[in-house]
Amino acid sequence: MATLSARTEQVSRAAARRAMPDECALPPRRRRAHIPVMRFPLLATFCVALLGLPSATSAQAAPKKPSLIVLVTIDQFRGDYLERFGPQLTGGIARLVRGGAVFTNAHHDHAITETAPGHATLLAGRFPRSTGIMMNAIGVTDSSAPLVAGGYGTGASPTRFNGTTLVDWLRGANARSRVLSVSMKDRAAILPIGRSRSEVYWYSPDGRFVTSKYYGDSLPTWVSQFNDAGMAQSYGGKQWTLLLPESAYPEPDSVPAESDGTGFTFPHALPADGFDAASMVRTTPFMDDLVVAFALAGVSKLKLGTGPGTDLLALSLSATDVIGHRFGPDSREIHDQVLRVDRAVGTLLDSLFKLRDSTTITIAFTADHGVGTLPELAPASVQPRPQRVSLAKALSAIRAGMPAAHLDSTMIGIDGNLVFIDRNAFKAAKVNADSTLDALAVALRGTPGVARVDRFTKLLADTAGDPVARRWAHQFPPNVPIELIVTLTPFSVFPGNVAAHASGYDYDSHVPLIFYGDGVKPGRFTEFVRTVDLAPTLAAIAGVKPAERLDGVVLTKAVR
Repeated sequence: MATLSARTEQVSRAAARRAMPDECALPPRRRRAHIPVMRFPLLATFCVALLGLPSATSAQAAPKKPSLIVLVTIDQFRGDYLERFGPQLTGGIARLVRGGAVFTNAHHDHAITETAPGHATLLAGRFPRSTGIMMNAIGVTDSSAPLVAGGYGTGASPTRFNGTTLVDWLRGANARSRVLSVSMKDRAAILPIGRSRSEVYWYSPDGRFVTSKYYGDSLPTWVSQFNDAGMAQSYGGKQWTLLLPESAYPEPDSVPAESDGTGFTFPHALPADGFDAASMVRTTPFMDDLVVAFALAGVSKLKLGTGPGTDLLALSLSATDVIGHRFGPDSREIHDQVLRVDRAVGTLLDSLFKLRDSTTITIAFTADHGVGTLPELAPASVQPRPQRVSLAKALSAIRAGMPAAHLDSTMIGIDGNLVFIDRNAFKAAKVNADSTLDALAVALRGTPGVARVDRFTKLLADTAGDPVARRWAHQFPPNVPIELIVTLTPFSVFPGNVAAHASGYDYDSHVPLIFYGDGVKPGRFTEFVRTVDLAPTLAAIAGVKPAERLDGVVLTKAVR
């Protein structure tokens, strides 16, 4: 049986043929030291004069296009947060809700709602089965593209990404369109813009924004200057306290299973040491402030929004995800974080509108996925009761009989909720692989917290009547080497984080979707829409055509 990474790479290669690292680990210490052709132009002019219509010249004038498109993605920002915390939102998110085209029933319509596939769909307008980014493990890690100028972390690039994005469509219309993509996470910075070689930066735990060899051989001066200013290190000793009076937070300060048993009540203090604080700042709302400050520096230095074409800023804010994983979506911490990220988005918008003419900017706001309530905190009405699920016992029971059949036990394995089998090995040993899979499916169905176990090939036969099947069909192409798919009961999770996502249920797929500004017709819309609709809608606003067939459609209600 191949290793986990080899198996996931197998999935990636299959897709190509058809077409959290620990976010909070401390790095090693270092020493401080597209025009119709008129065949009869005179006749056309004569008719225009008779009818009192505008001349051909004015009628064909290029439509106004935004100078700058801004995509703001908040990692793990659940769709219901806008209603739940709305009365207390006074910043940028509140501004978008008040003045934008708000789609309240937007979903990621794929099964594995993780950061990498979520971000990859947004500006591509295509499902993971098409982008090739089908899970975090098939993401951006690339040892052939090491970080430039140092930095702590692995090399990264978009080489697994298939097809085009809005960036390519904008540059197809005007090759001088400029792009900046920024996040704390490498995959959240890289994947929204696909394979484009643009200004792409992410945060290194040593307090610097970095990039990889895929994008260039060195950091631009403005990036080095920002890093040298030491904003990250300045958070040494800073405390994360409640933004509002304690009475504004109905959640208890401590709930079962949150955090890791330590540091689970306010205030949350960062280490006094600046280097350590630069790493641990990722676990606080201050990380979003850092990313916004860096993005604004980039907008200024790169002169985004002042060129002959439509420029793009893609900004992904990650702190909500880190905090949500540690404390859960029903914690006081996530409540305060939502209030703070609202203000961070406010800072972004206020600053952008001072730097550039606000009437020429179009903004899209969304999230890469949602998150589920902690199993321990699920309402009593949720039955069967949610579990923290281990599939190890069921797998071990099947593996136990394999040595006697001269089969290595690793010839069958489970990666999350996906079951793989080495059919060649089973054939060589004259063991029926399908019988083995059937036996494993029975064992898995008997595991507390498991709702269903399906053959992937059979799921694809009922995508119209089965929403679970539909989302899996959007996740993978039909020829991937996946045998079984395990679906947990609602709010049940696999071990690894306090709170988790990637279930495919609506609480993980439901996200905000708002369009605001130039070219947008405000309103509030309740119909079911999908995040793959975001890219074609922005393309329509920008007056550019996608370079390929998309899964998404233009949300015409939002387009002026």
